Amino acid sequence: MNELVTGDAVVLGLRPAKLPSRALAVVIDLVVVWAAYIVVSIVLTIATDSLDTAAVAALAVASFLLIPVGVPIAVETLSHGRSLGKLACGLRVVRDDGGPIRFRHALVRGAMGVVELLMSFGVIACVASLVSARGRRVGDLFAGTLVVRERVPTDRGRPVPPPPPWLVGRFSELDLSSVPDDLWLAIRQYLTRMGQLDAGVGWSMSRRLADDLAARTGVPLPPGVPPAAYLAAVVNERQARDSRRAFGSATAAAAAVGPVGGPAPAVRPPQVRPPVVGQPDAVPQDVTAPPASGFAPPA
Repeated sequence: MNELVTGDAVVLGLRPAKLPSRALAVVIDLVVVWAAYIVVSIVLTIATDSLDTAAVAALAVASFLLIPVGVPIAVETLSHGRSLGKLACGLRVVRDDGGPIRFRHALVRGAMGVVELLMSFGVIACVASLVSARGRRVGDLFAGTLVVRERVPTDRGRPVPPPPPWLVGRFSELDLSSVPDDLWLAIRQYLTRMGQLDAGVGWSMSRRLADDLAARTGVPLPPGVPPAAYLAAVVNERQARDSRRAFGSATAAAAAVGPVGGPAPAVRPPQVRPPVVGQPDAVPQDVTAPPASGFAPPA
């Protein structure tokens, strides 16, 4: 399988990394880490010249545990799976379900990395990656993680379905500043692929995503609104805000002023159908009005 699939059968736009790119990332990380370790060791040797042998040995062990082992764990935890080598190669460590890793995942990977990367000179990691269907080493198996490629072409042919008309603009006052990017990605992936999911799986996942989004915004899910429709409406509101920030004022000014040095462009009036003869109360209809939304949340 080339794509990463979550436990709810949602395909994420991430692909497992191959052994060559992972090996290059590891080499970059090891070069940086060992260079820092050598510099620190030299400084400690000069600074602890007056100490006894036991103290020097204790500092040497502490510096080894802190730099070649502790620093990679801290970097992966704070960067959510992006070390310097992985950042250079366009890779990232994620959980099996596609979510960002935490300290325990980085700790298990770092502890196992001492054996399969440092002590065996990478032989155990290479063999495990070649045997694994998704290129995982032993540390990934124990930690429940996966190294994926981030710099891959994404499928942009599937737009997010529009929300029902009665929900458009309803969440204009919602605070979306606390919603993380990974949650937006999960919602978008669900909305573009919800037609491919089983009805029960689609409903449970939409409910979970809606609860996560409501917890981030601080406003509960409105009663009577299907979770999938709620997700589509909030995504539509976010897209509308981004469009207003990026193009709103500039587009309005260009439309009002027109080309530089020339008159403003003529505004085409809406095409109106004349009333039907014999029906004086008929209301003219605007033939340029957009069609009704075809959004249909899963049953």
